Amino acid sequence: MRTGLLLVVLWAGAANAQVDPDPWLAPDKALHFSFSAGLAGLGYGGAALMTEERGVRLAVGAGLALTAGIVKELADLAGLGHPSWKDLAWDVAGTGVGLLVSWLLDCFVFTPLLGPRQPLHSP
Repeated sequence: MRTGLLLVVLWAGAANAQVDPDPWLAPDKALHFSFSAGLAGLGYGGAALMTEERGVRLAVGAGLALTAGIVKELADLAGLGHPSWKDLAWDVAGTGVGLLVSWLLDCFVFTPLLGPRQPLHSP
């Protein structure tokens, strides 16, 4: 009797188990992460050509990467794809990693090698 009950419970559990259509670990999540990290680094590097302020560089990198991620999810929500909060979470994580790597390179590689920039003209 116990064996029969156990089989019924296991069968019912297996029948209720569903495959997550949007898993946390999937190839598209890696794309969201890496694309956001790249855009954050690109934004940081582009801003480095314009300003010495690292806060501004971080803001530009974050703004570029997060804007792209949000626009992508809004386009998906409008019917062009499958909107996902998990995709957006991976965008945020990639943005953070891209900014961290950019900042570390700026602080510990480029600034010691190149030194601070000199102004183009003196007042």
